[in-house]
Amino acid sequence: MAAERDMLRLDGQVAVVTGASSGIGAGAAEALAEAGAAVLVNYHSDRDGAEKTLKAVREAGSRGFVMKGDVASEADVIALFDAAEKELGPVDIVFSNAGIQKDAAFTDMTLDDWNTVISLNLTGGFLCSREAVRRFRKKGRREEISRSLGKIVFNSSVHEVIPWAGHANYAAAKGGISLLMQTLAQEVAHEGIRVNSVAPGAIATAINEEERRKGEKEMLKLIPYGRIGDPLDVGRAVAWLASDAADYVVGHSLFADGGMRLYPGFIGNG
Repeated sequence: MAAERDMLRLDGQVAVVTGASSGIGAGAAEALAEAGAAVLVNYHSDRDGAEKTLKAVREAGSRGFVMKGDVASEADVIALFDAAEKELGPVDIVFSNAGIQKDAAFTDMTLDDWNTVISLNLTGGFLCSREAVRRFRKKGRREEISRSLGKIVFNSSVHEVIPWAGHANYAAAKGGISLLMQTLAQEVAHEGIRVNSVAPGAIATAINEEERRKGEKEMLKLIPYGRIGDPLDVGRAVAWLASDAADYVVGHSLFADGGMRLYPGFIGNG
């Protein structure tokens, strides 16, 4: 039966997207909905942004709803999955996306800045993926809609491999996500659970709006492909990783970065 389906489609599946009120999370929610998945749109503080994302989900022809929750809170994460199951059905896909930056020179970085970023970006990823695996096991495999028991995609970054001065907490969290993803993939792949990451480069989101306004030309020097990415560039990569078209992709970081990790500073100096 699986061979008769469009392997890029996600019809009949339910996705939880954290941090989906803007940026990459919103782009992923829209892309997953375009592929046919129903989507829980999670947000932390921006209810209006989440409602805008929900509108895009519904305009794509899919079901969805919004729910507030802090992914660094174990109770909130459990509540998100409970609500998704009640409103939409058993969860098949989780995009662990919610994140934050609190940048500072290393010796100026406060312990609170460090803990806030690690808690949301890394511990939040742990809590969401742990709950996902538990729910997948409870749900069981539904081969009529997917070859996998479940799919987890983490939002990592090019900075899982590229050091980033002035952003030690963020880079440490993304490096941690990389090995969390690989270790979890190694542990649960035999159950039919696929775990991967998408690793964006420079994407046009609110988090870098000021930087783009002040120095887009300098930013473009870091991108061989010559443009800053759009949230849907990443969102559609997430949708592909969640689809049966990527069924043999396990424990992989898919870089969506226009070539940023290729050390473009060496161009002309080889």
